[in-house]
Amino acid sequence: MKILVLGGGISTERQVSLVSAVSVCKALRSLGHQAVFVDLFLGLEDWEGPLERVFDSEDGRCGQVSISKDAPDLKQVRASRKDQSPSRIGKNVLELCKLADCVFLGLHGADGEDGKIQAALDLLGVAYTGSSPLGSAMAMDKAVAKRIMESCGVLTPAWRELRYTREDIPRLAQELPCPCAVKVVDGGSSIGVTLPDTREELSRALEELLPFDSRVVVERKIRGRELTVPILDGKALSPIEIVPPEGHDFDYVSKYQSGDEGARELCPAPITEAERQLVSEAALRIHQALGLAVYSRTDFILDEDGKAWCLEVNTLPGMTPNSLIPKSAALAGLSYPELCEKIVLLSMQSRAKERAC
Repeated sequence: MKILVLGGGISTERQVSLVSAVSVCKALRSLGHQAVFVDLFLGLEDWEGPLERVFDSEDGRCGQVSISKDAPDLKQVRASRKDQSPSRIGKNVLELCKLADCVFLGLHGADGEDGKIQAALDLLGVAYTGSSPLGSAMAMDKAVAKRIMESCGVLTPAWRELRYTREDIPRLAQELPCPCAVKVVDGGSSIGVTLPDTREELSRALEELLPFDSRVVVERKIRGRELTVPILDGKALSPIEIVPPEGHDFDYVSKYQSGDEGARELCPAPITEAERQLVSEAALRIHQALGLAVYSRTDFILDEDGKAWCLEVNTLPGMTPNSLIPKSAALAGLSYPELCEKIVLLSMQSRAKERAC
C-alpha cells in the first residue's frame, strides 16, 4: 500500500511526533509498504518532480531524529519554512494525502490530536489512522474529556476549568486548592503541566503556563502509582506502570530520556488481577464514551485505597518502538511493525464503516 506518514507539525509535541512518525514509516517499509514520511508543517518544499514519485523515495524520506531534553523552538521552525503564510499545513501535503491509500497520523498535540487534520482528511475522502474528528477533539480538550468521564462513571480527580490573566494570578494562587495539578486544556507529552505543592509554586505555575494558553484545568493532586492502559481494536492491552526517577514527577524529561533521568516502565504492571480489571474496564468505558476508534491510551493514578483516578485520554499516543503501546502490544504477541500495520488496516475498516453510514 501507499502510506503517507504525517508527523512534526507546529505543536509543542513536535519532536516526539517526529520520532513517532519516522519510526512508524520505517516499520511499515520493512513490511513492504510504500511508506513515506512528510512533515505536516514543512511539507514538500524540497521536492521537485511529480508528486506520485514521492512514494518511490528510496529511504521513505526518513531522516535521523531524536527527542532532546528541551521542548522544540517553534519560532525557529516557523522561520525555517519558505512559505511564511499563516497556513499550518505545508506545501503539497494535502495533495499527497489524496494519492495515498491511507495516511498514518504520527502527529501529537495541536493540529494532530484535536480533530483538525482528521476533519480535513474526511472532507477529502482520505483514509487515516485513529479516531474521528469529534472523538479526537473531545479527548484532546481536558475539560470536555473530564465531563465525559463523569457522565460515564469513570472516576477523575475533582477539578475546575478557568480562564485567567496575569492580573488574576495573585488571587487564584490563594483561592485554588493546593497541592494540585494545573494543565493547559490541550497540552500533551507533559508540556503545559505543573504540579505545585505550595502557594508560591502555584503562583509560579500559573505564570509559566500563561504563554501556552489562558484556559487551564486545575485538579486535585492524587498521590499514588501511575498506570496507563492501551486500547487496541476494542480490547484493553496489559496495563503499564510508570515509575518516575526518585524525587521527580513524570515530566517531559523523565518521559523521554533514558538513564537516571528517565522513568522506568514496568510492563506488565505489577498489580493485582482486581486492579488490572478495574483500570482496564475504566479505560474501555471512556474510550467508548468518547466514540474513539482503533486505539487509544488512558492514564490513571491508583491510590493507596485501590481507587483508579482517570487523568486523561490520548487518541494518538507515542508510537516509537519503545513507546508504551508497542511495549504492551508485544506482550500480546504483536511486533512493532505488525502493530503499525494493524493500526492501518483497522483504521481503513473504520473509515469505510463511517462512510457507509
